[in-house]
Amino acid sequence: MILDIVKNHGPITGEHIAERLSLSRATLRPDLAILTMSGFLDARPRVGYFYSGKDGNRLIKEEIERKCVKDYKAQPIIIKESNSVYDGICTLFLEDVGTLFVVNNSGHLAGVVSRKDLLRAALGNKNLEDIPISIIMTRMPNIVTCTLEESLLEAARKLIHNQIDSLPVVKPVSFNGKTAYEVVGRVTKTTITKGYVELGNEVTV
Repeated sequence: MILDIVKNHGPITGEHIAERLSLSRATLRPDLAILTMSGFLDARPRVGYFYSGKDGNRLIKEEIERKCVKDYKAQPIIIKESNSVYDGICTLFLEDVGTLFVVNNSGHLAGVVSRKDLLRAALGNKNLEDIPISIIMTRMPNIVTCTLEESLLEAARKLIHNQIDSLPVVKPVSFNGKTAYEVVGRVTKTTITKGYVELGNEVTV
């Protein structure tokens, strides 16, 4: 009823809304506060309340887009490109992850190795301790990354579009006159799920 009044008569003061509902201003105050904080209404001093034009779906979409990678990123699991495939397999199982991020001697992102890459390399009778992980990794610039400031929604789109399980969260740095990437985190499908479960709980509350 409040939204209908504001849509049809806004901008309108809280006092006039209360009059139309035959309520006191004090009784109406919590409802107006909730509608304003939720984004359905906007309020301006000496002007009153007016309808923001946003429906529930749009407000939820905006809330999703506000969830940022920097607030949900997990610790990256890193291995050096000089390590062996055997080292990679051990790290993968010890850390219980599906993707390893490979760095060069300068500590910058050089490649990515997935569980499938390691499984493929392990097939046959090869000596895995003699095979550098750099042989099987996907190299820059063919690596899909995300930054700290990107939204979880954009990170989720990258995971789905590229059919991958994990994204390195990177911070661009200058190195020898070129742009390199420092790995500062990781985003996985579990990370995305956690963010949206929290959103669901917020909406329910």
